Amino acid sequence: MKLVAATSNPHKLVEIREILSGHEIVSARDAGFTDDVEETGTTFLENARIKAQAVAKATGMPAIADDSGLCVHALGGAPGVFSARYSGGGDRENRALLLKNLEGAADRSAHFACAIALVFPDGRELTAEGESHGVILGEERGENGFGYDPLFYSLDLKKSFAEATDAEKNRVSHRGRALRKLEALL
Repeated sequence: MKLVAATSNPHKLVEIREILSGHEIVSARDAGFTDDVEETGTTFLENARIKAQAVAKATGMPAIADDSGLCVHALGGAPGVFSARYSGGGDRENRALLLKNLEGAADRSAHFACAIALVFPDGRELTAEGESHGVILGEERGENGFGYDPLFYSLDLKKSFAEATDAEKNRVSHRGRALRKLEALL
């Protein structure tokens, strides 16, 4: 099946292509979609649906979108749906703010959450969600991945996501779990 990935994040596009390797995944840009879709939802699933609906409508092709983020228990689930915009800066600034906000916190447990929406041009939708549990490290570890990966110690892998290979991370990640559930629905 040919799907449009409703993301402008090149790291997410790579992961989606690797995990759904049995399908042809084209970028939104390659499908002619260059608009910014405002994520106005209050949940990961709402945001994924908003993006997938916009891209499916504009391109006339089935569109897959994910919304995901880091939920830190000591911070009441923050940064949550605001993970990418947590500090107002980029990945490095987001990680620095997270560490600052966790100073002195005894509970450093966290999970990554991901919601996937696949919207067909006729309006049909398939959705799936996945989580990956871990703890926030006191300092960055590893060179791989993106976003909060250097600070997220995976309980499944016994190392940070940034210390893992792409294959290891995709096997246990929130996005990998959600995409495999979605693929089973297909």
